[in-house]
Amino acid sequence: MHSDLQHLITLQELDSTAERMRRRLADLPAAQALLDERLSQLTSAVAEVKARMGESQTARREIEKDLAVVQGRLSKFKDQLMEVKTNKEYHAMQSEISTAEEHVRRHEDRLLERMEEAETHAMELKAAEAALKSGQAEIERDRKQLESDRAAIEADLTETGKQRAALTAGISAPALSLFEHVSKHRRGLAMSEARDGLCTQCHVRLRPQVYNNVRRNDGLIQCESCSRILYFIPSPAVTPPSDQPSSSSVS
Repeated sequence: MHSDLQHLITLQELDSTAERMRRRLADLPAAQALLDERLSQLTSAVAEVKARMGESQTARREIEKDLAVVQGRLSKFKDQLMEVKTNKEYHAMQSEISTAEEHVRRHEDRLLERMEEAETHAMELKAAEAALKSGQAEIERDRKQLESDRAAIEADLTETGKQRAALTAGISAPALSLFEHVSKHRRGLAMSEARDGLCTQCHVRLRPQVYNNVRRNDGLIQCESCSRILYFIPSPAVTPPSDQPSSSSVS
């Protein structure tokens, strides 16, 4: 195979590898943002439960105040009941007491509901805080993994860059210039394998003479359709089966 052609095939592999690593680096901020969003959701869940608890506690205190007022009124009515002098006043006071007692029951029912609600909120808060603690540990682990991945990818990119620099030093200037030009205009893919008479990148059939010339791998030939530099990979040699006759015994 032509020396420049062999080097360009390797150069394409290095460039493609480097591009995949750059894409992985570009994806890391999005992965980081997902971790931030997850942490925000877990933190918000705890804050929302605490907010509901605060609202419930405020409502409970208001009910307790109202209940105290109604209980005070009921106590006053009962004291006054002992001082009435006529049946009419007695029945009127009994009506007031009955109404006050009904209000007391309603407030006590509402208070009981708030107490049950407080128990529910306490369980919800415990679950939310446990989820937050567990999530924080997982997120921190994932953050460290992302940073480890970043460092590894950057190190690999640096090493690939060194390999590329060493490789390009052995490629002729015209061949390297052609490669760079095609790569720039073909989204980083300057090389294309020719297989079964086709350019495997643009899938256009090559003229028979061009395909035959490419198969020799002795020069730089470009696809007439996509301009990529063509190369041919011969099929692996097949070892012929042994032609030795099997031994047989003669009686």
